[in-house]
Amino acid sequence: MRLNRNSPLWLNLMYAPALLLFALFIFYPFMQGIKISFTNWDGFSQNYDWVGFDNYKRMFEDESIVVVIRNTFFYGFGSTLFQNVMGLLYALLLNQRIRTKGITRTIVYLPVIISPLIMGYIWYFFFQFRGGALNDILLLFIHTPKNLLGDPQVNIWIIMFVNTFQYLGVAMIIYLAGLQSIPKDYYEASSLDGASAWQKFCNVTLPLLAPSITINIVLNLIGGLKLFDVIQALTKGGPGYASQSLSTLMYKTYFGAQDAGYAASLGNLIFIIISLVSISALIYLRRKEIQS
Repeated sequence: MRLNRNSPLWLNLMYAPALLLFALFIFYPFMQGIKISFTNWDGFSQNYDWVGFDNYKRMFEDESIVVVIRNTFFYGFGSTLFQNVMGLLYALLLNQRIRTKGITRTIVYLPVIISPLIMGYIWYFFFQFRGGALNDILLLFIHTPKNLLGDPQVNIWIIMFVNTFQYLGVAMIIYLAGLQSIPKDYYEASSLDGASAWQKFCNVTLPLLAPSITINIVLNLIGGLKLFDVIQALTKGGPGYASQSLSTLMYKTYFGAQDAGYAASLGNLIFIIISLVSISALIYLRRKEIQS
């Protein structure tokens, strides 16, 4: 605030276009979503009635919401774990002097530029019950195909795998940038002290990668908790609510059941969960950066 007061007026006005766009496309729809969540609007008609907290009471009385929230956290935390572990491993490998590291980086990053919905359909044709590539291979050894996308114990893992596969390249690139910014002098000094490769990784690499770890974890958490496209392409949230996330349930409620009021309350729940989880993770990881 002190910098803003001491800055010229014309310089502060440079913020105006960004603030206007933010208010028009983010803040206003967000406030409208809060308003709609207190109504019984169907999403199409011009008339609706105020119902107070009925939509929120209905949400917490719905037994299926527990499964949906559990799936949402599974996608968020599971994808975050695997994307960071695999992304770091790829970054460590491709930070070495190997001939094919350029083409390998391109291959790992390539899925990122594909639409998540298209990526979901690509993997759907691999895992689908009849005519899927995986079942065609399995039929060489077994007599009946496996309905993997219809199995509640398996399909959530498939969804998490596809999401991890697609965005693994983002984590890899961020970790590569962090690794390449670490001065080589630290490794040379640790070698003179007799440190092993594992000791260098734990005491030099990981502490200096803390900012990259923070960025990756927060981004992956946000992306995983609001996962929609891949679920819609692979299972549409089925069977029943077995693979449903809050995002797909909100979509289904709005366009399928034409219950915009309840869908808006689900959207507000998504916002609260993502905000609490991502801000808590950011604060905790920032403190760990300072300590390291």
